[in-house]
Amino acid sequence: MRGRCSYRRMANPKYSGPPSDHFDGTRFFVPGFTRDKSQVDLLKWSFGGGRAKWPKHWPSEHHHKPPMRVSGLRSTLIGHASFLVQVDNLNILIDPVFVHRASPFQFAGPKRVNAPGVAFDDLPEIDAVLITHNHYDHLDKATLWAIEKKWQPQFIMPLGVGHDLARKGEMPRRVTTLDWWQSTTLDNLAIHAVPTYHWSARGLGDRRQSLWCSFVIETPSGQIYHIGDTGYGPGVFSKDVRARYGAARLAHIPIGAYAPRWFMADHHVNPEEAVRIFEDCGAENAIGHHWGTFQLTNEPIEEPGVYLKFHASLKGLDGRFQAFRPGQALAL
Repeated sequence: MRGRCSYRRMANPKYSGPPSDHFDGTRFFVPGFTRDKSQVDLLKWSFGGGRAKWPKHWPSEHHHKPPMRVSGLRSTLIGHASFLVQVDNLNILIDPVFVHRASPFQFAGPKRVNAPGVAFDDLPEIDAVLITHNHYDHLDKATLWAIEKKWQPQFIMPLGVGHDLARKGEMPRRVTTLDWWQSTTLDNLAIHAVPTYHWSARGLGDRRQSLWCSFVIETPSGQIYHIGDTGYGPGVFSKDVRARYGAARLAHIPIGAYAPRWFMADHHVNPEEAVRIFEDCGAENAIGHHWGTFQLTNEPIEEPGVYLKFHASLKGLDGRFQAFRPGQALAL
């Protein structure tokens, strides 16, 4: 059991609501498993060495122009953790980031080493945007407002994240916020926000003021389980998702940004743990994401894909769980 960090009690500008098993009235937490890293830990990691050198450019060979609509199920990795899901004639973007840096600044921070696998101008009409949490590699305000301007889709996100999307006090026209285990509908789809082992922050003073989640999308063409960022932790959340909604036809599982383990293990899985999640949730197929585009952590750029192939092979999962590059698509 890990205790929650104590904070001076103050109002939360992003969300106000009653306490729950994962909200103390001011900040969100993972029940029994929240221990924020300290500034000393951050400095120890930042100046401790061991950071692999990434190439300045690592282009993907899978640049892709998707169809306008799909009657079945098709998932395309745009890059890092950004997906275009096309299912039953609906087009859904998940955590779209099209900018050059995953950072609050245009001049500093993690920089793309490959272009988005689907160009913004090649996107089909977007019906909905799902946002898992507010970290800069998952929520880019400029991208989201460009999408809003062009298509006015339905935005679906966890509690408090709408605050980070607001611009000059204005919100997109259609926004739905969900707590863990809450649901909404999109035409004939059901979309459920489910727990994950992670945290949130956009700056130095807003840690865990908004919620984070993964998504289960129930469709006539099969269930999609999209996991944003997560640690493995006690390993119960993916099992709980399977118990509630059944096994997924397709899972999106992160495989990168995991080194060094002493710093990252609580919030980012490594490839071996990603394979355990694949088995826990009972997915038929999975796409490995969250690697090879923005250098966030210490591991070499190719390592997550190599390690995933190794650990998937040990479990006899060859071809069922693959590390995708930007622009790579899977049609089921």
